[in-house]
Amino acid sequence: MNRKILIMGLPGVGKTTLASILGPALGAVLFNADEVRASIHCDLGFSHEDRIEHARRMGCLCDRVVAAGGIAIAEFICPTPETRRAFGDAFVIFVDRIQTSRFEDTNRLFVPPTHCDVRIGPEGSPNHWTEVIIARRSRPCGPTSNIETAFSSPIADWPEIS
Repeated sequence: MNRKILIMGLPGVGKTTLASILGPALGAVLFNADEVRASIHCDLGFSHEDRIEHARRMGCLCDRVVAAGGIAIAEFICPTPETRRAFGDAFVIFVDRIQTSRFEDTNRLFVPPTHCDVRIGPEGSPNHWTEVIIARRSRPCGPTSNIETAFSSPIADWPEIS
């Protein structure tokens, strides 16, 4: 079971909301990319190279937590295959609830992942998806283990993120 978890997706999709429920449920250390960028990665901008370096550093932070025996969750856009490679091996949760974000530059840059361990669509509450993720992590996974399940909980269960 991979103890390094990446919650990724477009801005405003609900990554932080999901992480705020999943993290305590797993007893995980949370790394919010905006908070990390504002404090310890403040030397980085949003160029392609800086995004790759930010992902590498986020991955390194998570690796340190995992090496100490903990579970680490990083939640950030991680928009390209290069940034995902720089972050490193992880249990990937793709929050795929919207088609476009409010940031046109990020929309142009974003490449959906070709593999994820859990893909969250527009239906289902954050609490329900937390249960799905916990159940999924407890089973062995193979290279094609991709869950895409729709639940009947309304989208309104996800707070609007500005």
